[in-house]
Amino acid sequence: MKRMTPILGMIAAGAAAGLLIQTVPPLPGILIAYGRYAATWVGINEIIYSGEGVTASVAVSRTPAGVLNYHNAGKVQASSEPQDMRLQRMLGHLTTLVPDNPRRVLVIGCGAGVTAGAVSVDPLVKSETIAEIEPLVPRVVSTYFAEHNFNVVANPKVTVHLDDARHYLLTTRDTFDAITSDPLDPWVRGAATLYTREFFEVAKAHLNPGGVVTLFVQLYESNDAAVKSEVATFLDAFPGGMVFANTSNGQGYDLVLLGQVEPKPIDVDRVQARLRDPANAPIAKSLSEINIFSANDLFGTYAGHSTDMAGWLKGASLNRDRNLRLQYLAGLGLNLYQSDAIYRNMIKESQYPEGLFAGSPATLSALRTTINQALGR
Repeated sequence: MKRMTPILGMIAAGAAAGLLIQTVPPLPGILIAYGRYAATWVGINEIIYSGEGVTASVAVSRTPAGVLNYHNAGKVQASSEPQDMRLQRMLGHLTTLVPDNPRRVLVIGCGAGVTAGAVSVDPLVKSETIAEIEPLVPRVVSTYFAEHNFNVVANPKVTVHLDDARHYLLTTRDTFDAITSDPLDPWVRGAATLYTREFFEVAKAHLNPGGVVTLFVQLYESNDAAVKSEVATFLDAFPGGMVFANTSNGQGYDLVLLGQVEPKPIDVDRVQARLRDPANAPIAKSLSEINIFSANDLFGTYAGHSTDMAGWLKGASLNRDRNLRLQYLAGLGLNLYQSDAIYRNMIKESQYPEGLFAGSPATLSALRTTINQALGR
């Protein structure tokens, strides 16, 4: 009987712990969605979903105007706002329109699924893998955005791989024709590892000949030092890389960085021919919904490359595995709203890039005009 006493005590303690756990209330959805700003958002947006996942707590909110927001790390990470939709769609379509044959594509980070959805509607894409670390994101969050992401998770050519994207690439033998990456803010634990020089080399090693990598970089809620670090690190890994800008009301908002395994001019006429082909109507429709109606409109968002930005990038801190300084630089910009000032400094020396685009004389002349106008030249 004495031997049974400790066992019975343990059983009783376990039962008591189970009862106590059931009395712990779930986290309020408003707190999951807006973190430290929760009190300022009470009664404004409707929290239509919140969940405590394996690696993160996530939420979906809806504004009175019907705009959807995806929240992670206590802030909005994606939304159906026009400026966010433009970036998310640009990121996906640049990923598949630049390479000649984007049969296999890797999407790093599911989020609202809009970028992954843009990739999925390209008929040349035969296999798409989404690497997402938090199971609730593709399983639940993306379904709320199904109208905006073309119900991407249910697409039969799409596979969701639940894993840290870095671990996935370090352990898989799969190769891809294109990789696109849209991580959380670099200050979020672990996210800065997806912006390091070493990670870009890992991504490059998994690209097929002619492959392309695209990366989202935010200007909002950031600072000059963090953006310089992100851009400089990417262009160090992809010396022929380019920067495309998503502006909002003419002001800098965020960026798409594009790098190629074997840098070659982007054939603007070839991309335009694809957009005119009825087989690619879903791509053209998706782009038209963000007010991009031609290849000229898409590539007219060009904002510079390493030569243009050499002066601005001077002294930039490269983000490496051994220091992850970006995580701290980005954290210093958390409460700042300097996106347009950062953008204006970035493009100060940018101009039409001779040799980076190919096409007929008429096509390149029109593109030159579009780019120069966007750059204020």
